[in-house]
Amino acid sequence: MTDTTVSAPLARTVAGATAGDYLALLKPRIMALVVMTGIAGLVAAPGTLHPVLALTAVICIALGAGAAGAINMWYDRDIDAVMSRTRARPIPSGRVAPDDALAFGVVLAVGAPLVMGLAVNWLAAGLLAAATLVYVGVYTIGLKRRTPHNIVIGGAAGAFPPLIGWAAVTGELGLPALVLFLLIFFWTPPHFWALSLYRSADYAAAGVPMLPVVAGARATKRQLLIYTALLWPLAVAPYAFGLGGAVYLGVAFTLGGLFLVQAVRVWRDAGEQAARAMFGFSILFLFGVFAALIAGEVVPPAVATLVAALVG
Repeated sequence: MTDTTVSAPLARTVAGATAGDYLALLKPRIMALVVMTGIAGLVAAPGTLHPVLALTAVICIALGAGAAGAINMWYDRDIDAVMSRTRARPIPSGRVAPDDALAFGVVLAVGAPLVMGLAVNWLAAGLLAAATLVYVGVYTIGLKRRTPHNIVIGGAAGAFPPLIGWAAVTGELGLPALVLFLLIFFWTPPHFWALSLYRSADYAAAGVPMLPVVAGARATKRQLLIYTALLWPLAVAPYAFGLGGAVYLGVAFTLGGLFLVQAVRVWRDAGEQAARAMFGFSILFLFGVFAALIAGEVVPPAVATLVAALVG
């Protein structure tokens, strides 16, 4: 992985990197979505987990996701320096030395599953470690620079958090948790393909074979539409397994339908505006669906407990 045009600033030692620079290595916006989907797995799982252990599990999920992000930035520092969307990241901008970023990521990648295993259980710890390995080993190193199917296969890494949360409570995996995994798995390609449609020049310049670069915009839009159509029934499927209640069903059905409308607009739009709008909506979709799931699992029992206390 060499690039003579950016090797000098990437190789220099950086003094005075701030806490904010290291926080940026963790990809906090992605981390926030990861934490939300992990919490959804925790609250949807049958059984209970001590609040301190639940908080520990959430922190471990967050740090595991951050570790994957930091190692990803270390490995991709050459292409990040080329792409306008990523060249301001801590490593290509010269704020954090590559070796420091790698060490930071590795410590978190080892430490988070270790704490999860010791404090919660080893199945959850193994899933957390597997998520990092898939994101770093399978997606970042193995697929991202080699195949346009990179995000389809490698995107599985981002679908692990509900499984981790579920396993933290139950010590096992269940079919409802696998449905949540599939929901995120099918969400990931249209989310990133919408981004790549209006950032295709960036990916082409960096030599990353995203689908619009190798197959063209029309083929990408077709795949985006197919995956979004498949996502709609997956969005409401958790309700069929007893998760979320009526509130979740209504929110998931509505957001799934609106997401499909966005995909149709992308299919019809010859420019970039619809793709930009769909990318933004895709984040709202995932946030809204899992927020509704958490609310559907937490609010009714809390209300029932309050009513029982008042009546009693």
